[in-house]
Amino acid sequence: MIKMIHSYWAYIVLIVLIFAVINAFMGLNSKREFKAKDLRISLFTLIASHIQLIIGLVAYYTSSFYDTMRAAGMGEVMKNSDLRKILVEHPLVGIIAITLITIGFSKHKKKNTDTAKFKTIAVFYTIALLLILSRIPWSQWFSN
Repeated sequence: MIKMIHSYWAYIVLIVLIFAVINAFMGLNSKREFKAKDLRISLFTLIASHIQLIIGLVAYYTSSFYDTMRAAGMGEVMKNSDLRKILVEHPLVGIIAITLITIGFSKHKKKNTDTAKFKTIAVFYTIALLLILSRIPWSQWFSN
């Protein structure tokens, strides 16, 4: 059940993250004012990604993959590319991506110009999006 929630919430995170990235680039390119709407888009992305992290951590520690890792040992997990992707790469890159979103959101608040705010969100959120897209277990997503 928790894995299903993690998978479906990921759609929400991807949609709002893509929307936040597009919004940041549009604001940057049009040189428009960074308004409350822009702040809310970035903030909702931050909140959604943190919820995904919590759901993901619960899913991680309650999964059969985690039991396999505990039984086989980390050395065996690292030798198996499928297990390594699910048990090491996916969670680690997810944590890094959510950390980047958090840093980007925090840094944008300290910027004095609208352009700098949009640029900060655009850079950090885009890198996070690329990292997330690189580690989604696509074969599992489309088999559910």
